[in-house]
Amino acid sequence: MERGKTGVRTFDRYLLSQLLTLFGFFSLVLVAVYWINRALLLFDRLIQNGHSAAVFLEFSALALPNVIRVVLPIAAFAAAVYATNRMRGDSELVVIQASGISPLRGARAVAGFGVMAGAVTMILTHVLAPMASGRLDQRSAEIAEDVTAGLLTEGQFLNPGNGVTLFIGEITPAGELRSVFLADRRAPGTETVYTAERALLLRRDDGPRLVMFDGMSQRYDPAEGRLGTTRFDDFSFDVSDLVDIVQAGPRDLDQIGSAELLTAPDAVRAETGAGPGAIALTLHKRTTQGAQALVAPVLGFAVMLLGGFSRFAAWRQVAAALVALVVYDLGDNLSLDAVGANAAAWPLLYLPTLAALAVAVGLLIYAGQPTRRKATAAPA
Repeated sequence: MERGKTGVRTFDRYLLSQLLTLFGFFSLVLVAVYWINRALLLFDRLIQNGHSAAVFLEFSALALPNVIRVVLPIAAFAAAVYATNRMRGDSELVVIQASGISPLRGARAVAGFGVMAGAVTMILTHVLAPMASGRLDQRSAEIAEDVTAGLLTEGQFLNPGNGVTLFIGEITPAGELRSVFLADRRAPGTETVYTAERALLLRRDDGPRLVMFDGMSQRYDPAEGRLGTTRFDDFSFDVSDLVDIVQAGPRDLDQIGSAELLTAPDAVRAETGAGPGAIALTLHKRTTQGAQALVAPVLGFAVMLLGGFSRFAAWRQVAAALVALVVYDLGDNLSLDAVGANAAAWPLLYLPTLAALAVAVGLLIYAGQPTRRKATAAPA
């Protein structure tokens, strides 16, 4: 009896180690795929605007928690399916069931693995992802305010916007611009050229302004064939359309941690304007994401136990597991759409997860029936 318990514990440790190893592998692969897709766009936007590689790495790191929370349930499912399929091919499942370990009992290690994956996902959704989103929004506003990074470069003709050309001969240590040339062709059929001895870039509440001193504007109207010239002592040019200015505003619910949503709901409502239903819905959405990481590997393991054991590829079981995951995800999306129209219907968010868990348990019980076990004991 004691030897049997030892064997069961050994199997649990073996399967859990396999799942954790594969989970780490699939997580790294999926995170890398998602991250590279986003990093390329982020790299182009930041580097072209004159920001350093350190800023790019900072923004990439802040985007990772939201990427990881998305891929963890998929990685957990893939780990369970791959590990089970490999055990089928090596006839390990035949030996395990022949030793008296039922599929329902064998799923205990998978359930424990799901609890670990779900706990990590919960930490991401309730704590790390909102914190990173809030910090990312704040840093985006700070970076956008530094318009000199993308707009002020001396000795080069720049095109900060469509139809606009800017040239600055010199930038003094005090931030004063010398020998400024600005051509504005944004208005259809007209072109205005500004030249100034010196200028300053000023930030205002309604957007940045380029204030030019001791200069001249030349406006050419091709319809009339005339060139109008005006000299000015100072002239203010609105450059808010030429730079991507992001104002740091109040946070939204996705940028507020769950602890703050629970402990300071009045302050959250005052800041975001969200009602109690929206706050509760946000908390439930985050919780269901963690539950998905728990249930998905159990569902994949259960589906993989269907059919006869074979040393050849179990492509039917793998395909069935993928279909089950797609149906599960589809049900989750439908529940999100239904609850989005009515926050009071938040219990529907848990319906797909509960249904998937019930299906997984049912399949495990079915696979453990004596007639089934006899039918599948011999390798095909």
